[in-house]
Amino acid sequence: MTTHREPLSSVLETIGETPLVRVHDSPDEAPVYAKLESFNPGASIKDRIGKYMLERMLERGDVGEGGTVVEPTAGNTGIGLAVAAKQLGLNAVFVVPERFSVEKQQLMRALGAEVVNTPSEDGMGFAIDRAHQIAEELDDAVVPQQFSNPLNAEAHYETTAPEIGDALDGEVGAVVAGCGTAGTLMGMARYFREQHPDTHVVAVEPAGSAYREFLGEDVDHEEYKTEGIGTHDIDRNELFDPALVDEIQSIPDRAVHDEMGRLAAEEGQLVASSAAANAIASKRVARGIRDGEIDAPHDAVVTVFADSSERYLSKGVYRSFEEWEG
Repeated sequence: MTTHREPLSSVLETIGETPLVRVHDSPDEAPVYAKLESFNPGASIKDRIGKYMLERMLERGDVGEGGTVVEPTAGNTGIGLAVAAKQLGLNAVFVVPERFSVEKQQLMRALGAEVVNTPSEDGMGFAIDRAHQIAEELDDAVVPQQFSNPLNAEAHYETTAPEIGDALDGEVGAVVAGCGTAGTLMGMARYFREQHPDTHVVAVEPAGSAYREFLGEDVDHEEYKTEGIGTHDIDRNELFDPALVDEIQSIPDRAVHDEMGRLAAEEGQLVASSAAANAIASKRVARGIRDGEIDAPHDAVVTVFADSSERYLSKGVYRSFEEWEG
């Protein structure tokens, strides 16, 4: 989305300043607001880190113009990086496990990137290793590595969080966000904790994910259909700082599926599974603030709706739960 009234010189100038919209199925005493990131030109929150990370890496000399960016990605980060790469004079290669959204892979290729698929059963860890291998074989190539690069969280500290703060006059009581790389939550948490140290921070993951191991809990690793958030190997998630988090909520796939349908039918929100998980967790936090169970400095709860359901229609997100392919 853009609020500009004059012509712009590049699509990169349209990234950010996305709408902040009330989630109506939240209590009036503690309203939930969601940042609608599908309004970015690449249609997801990852456009923010695509632009921010590549601009900073070019400035630092990590890669030169005409060089290559190689990234392991489930899709949206690849699209965000691809949008930015071409505009900044870089080539892009993405390593994607086969099971992830076909729509996303088609868009990455349309944006001029090369896509290298890896076996789904080998997971994201294998994709990460393969990306580094490819980068070593090329001249002037770099792996931004969204799972470990502090620029990921910094992008949200510098853009997403201040936009939310400005929209709500700084009156944010709780921050809730799904964690894949954890960059979104970490950047927002650090920003709002600086504004008020008692801001309540909640990480969201699918049931079966391992983020709760950061808190010392035993977790039964299970497969899940919710995309874009969660982990099965916390050693790969280097950005997550448990000291910045008050609680981790695990949301079952069935609840996520129901909420995706409700958000579309009742609120006109065509958002994907991670957004539905965020909505469920945010509403829980809002009720906790309303009922006095959570002590927050302000009443408003903020979250992000990272992308649109349109990229997952081929997986049956709006069909029955049993037909939904994770």
